[in-house]
Amino acid sequence: MLEELFNLVKSVAGDSVINNADVPNEKNNEVVAEATNTVASGLRNIVAGGGLQNLVSLLKGSNNNQANSSNNGLMSNPIVNMMVGHLAGKLMSKYNLGSTQANSVSSSLIPNIIGSLVHKTNDPNNSTFSLENLLNSITGGKAAEVASQHAAPGGGGLSDLLGSIAGGSDGGGLMDIVSKLAGGALEQQQKNEGGGLMDLIKGFIK
Repeated sequence: MLEELFNLVKSVAGDSVINNADVPNEKNNEVVAEATNTVASGLRNIVAGGGLQNLVSLLKGSNNNQANSSNNGLMSNPIVNMMVGHLAGKLMSKYNLGSTQANSVSSSLIPNIIGSLVHKTNDPNNSTFSLENLLNSITGGKAAEVASQHAAPGGGGLSDLLGSIAGGSDGGGLMDIVSKLAGGALEQQQKNEGGGLMDLIKGFIK
């Protein structure tokens, strides 16, 4: 999933990074990797902090119309805003971009990434970026365990439960699901401390 996310970021990075005179050409892939790391770490940290409902709402639930409408709509989402600020800080500290340039790149790139991720997550013909697969990657396989534990006869399972989370329902053991997925995300967070995730992502640069 991480490599697919890197390729997604690269596919939407044209105007923001690749064709941007403020980003030196030799740094293009590194900036794409940094943006991938920002999004992957950000999503994982949200789940680890117990914010599964907020993440599901962004990717699948109540914010779908807003998320698909415009980058301006996405910029009002606190998750997206947090990622924009994080990436801008990295662009200034690691790649010596000025504040205006870093914020411009980040404010354009991150909403494009999330908008594309929302679109792919809700595309029934794109199983790679299904919400279940995304959460499975973030939680080190815990989402698959939860899906199997909560699968109901005749279908449903995790997808329906996640829909309930997005709708604000508190039934069906949702708090237990939130807790289990948070634990899995926290384990991944600890495992990748010290730049491990960024090293993995840089391995996708060709």
